[in-house]
Amino acid sequence: MKKIPPKIEKIIEELTDQYLEEDRYNRPWIIGFSGGKDSTVLLTLVWMAILKIREEFGNKKLKRSIYVVCNDTMVENPIIEEYTKEVLHTIQKAAKEQNLPITVKTTTPKIEDTFWTCVIGKGYPVPNNSFRFCTERMKIKPTSQFITEQVAEDGEAIVLIGTRISESQQRAKSIKKHSIDGHRLSKHPLNPNTYTYAPIKELMLEEVWWIINAIPSPWGFDNKILFNIYLDASADDYECPTVVTNDSHKSCGQSRFGCWTCTVVKEDKSMSALIQNGVTWMKPLLNFRNRLVKGRNISDNRSETRRNGQIAIDENGHKMGNYTLEYRINLLKELFTIQKEVQKERPSIKLITSQELTAIQMIWYRDGNFTTTVNSVYNEVYGYNLSNNDVPLQERILLEKSCKTPSHYELIQELIALQKNKNLLVKKTGLQNDLENRLETFIKT
Repeated sequence: MKKIPPKIEKIIEELTDQYLEEDRYNRPWIIGFSGGKDSTVLLTLVWMAILKIREEFGNKKLKRSIYVVCNDTMVENPIIEEYTKEVLHTIQKAAKEQNLPITVKTTTPKIEDTFWTCVIGKGYPVPNNSFRFCTERMKIKPTSQFITEQVAEDGEAIVLIGTRISESQQRAKSIKKHSIDGHRLSKHPLNPNTYTYAPIKELMLEEVWWIINAIPSPWGFDNKILFNIYLDASADDYECPTVVTNDSHKSCGQSRFGCWTCTVVKEDKSMSALIQNGVTWMKPLLNFRNRLVKGRNISDNRSETRRNGQIAIDENGHKMGNYTLEYRINLLKELFTIQKEVQKERPSIKLITSQELTAIQMIWYRDGNFTTTVNSVYNEVYGYNLSNNDVPLQERILLEKSCKTPSHYELIQELIALQKNKNLLVKKTGLQNDLENRLETFIKT
C-alpha cells in the first residue's frame, strides 16, 4: 500500500476521534452505501479508522454499532446492482471474520411505492423535473424508516454521508446550508434525533480515485472491478482515465449511476457509454427508457382525470391525467418482452418482481379492468398457459350451476378477485368502496 497523504490521514484521525467520542446514547453510525466511488471511499476510511482503534485500544473501545445501509430502488442499473450485491456480501462476511461491529442492511420501497407499481399499476406518468415521485417513495422513505427505527431503539443516530463539496455547486450549497461552524455533526434535515456527518466533503475527485486505486479494500474486494465499471460507463464529456502522475494514482470520470428507468435526466450517459463499450445486452433497456420519455406527454396515453378524480385537461384539450389502462397494459407487455430478451444473455435478471405484479393486478381490478390480466400479458409474451382464474375448479363448477346468467358468474368472479388481491397488500382500506363501485357499475349496465 502506498504512503497515505496527510489530508487522508487527517480524515482517518477525525473519524477515529469521532467514533471514540463519549455520548450518552452511544449513537450508532449509519453509512449510506450505494456501491459507487464516494460511498466506497467513505466506508474504506471508516473501516481503517476502526482497525486503528482496535490496534491502539483493543476490542473494548469498539462499542458503537455501524450499519452499512444500501437502498435498493428495485430498478437499479443491473451492472451496479450485481456488483453491489456481491460487495455487500463480502463486507458482511469480512466484518464477521474481523469481529467488527459492522452490519449490512438493505432497504427497499414498499410494494405500493415501487416504480412499476406506480407507473404500470396506478398509471403515474414517469418522473420528470416537476413530478419526481420516485425520490420520495423509492429512496427517502425506505431509508428514513430504517433511521427512525434505529433512533427509536438507540435514542439518537449519526448518518455518515459521502457527499463532497467539489461534486457540484448544488452539493456545496447543501453542505454549507446544513453545517454548523466549528462542529462536525449537523442536524438531519428530515429525521428527528438524527445527525449527519460528512467526513470526505473536502476530497477532490482525483483523491477519491487515489484511495480506490492505491489503498487495498479493507474488506478484501477487488477495487479494479469498480474502476472498470466507471471506465466503461464514462461518457465522452468525461475523459476516463485522466492524466495521472503514476500507476497507483489513476483517475476516472464522474459518471453517475442510478435507476436504469430514470426519465428525469435528458440522456442516460452512463448506460449509453456501457453499451458503446461492449455491454450490448443493455440496449433494450436504454431503448425502453427512451420510449418511456417519448410516450409520457402523448395525450392518447393519458386519461382525462387524475387518480383522485380531478379533471386534468388543458385549454387545448390535451389530456394530462394518469396513464390509460390500455397504455399501462402495453407498457407491461413491453417490459416482459425486453426482460425475455435480456434473459437470453443474463438469465438471472428480473426487471419486475412477482410482488409488484400482484400489486399491479390488484390496482387494475380496482380500476375496472377484469379482462386483461397480468397473467394473460405474461402468457402472451412468454408463450405459457398459466391460469387466469382466481376461483378453484370445484367452486367454479358450483358457481356456474348456481348463476342464472354468465354475467352474474363473471360479477362474482370479479368481486372475489377484488377481495383476494386486496388481501395481498398491507393496506386494505377502500375494499368496501371497490366492491360497491363494481356492483353499482354492474347494475347500471
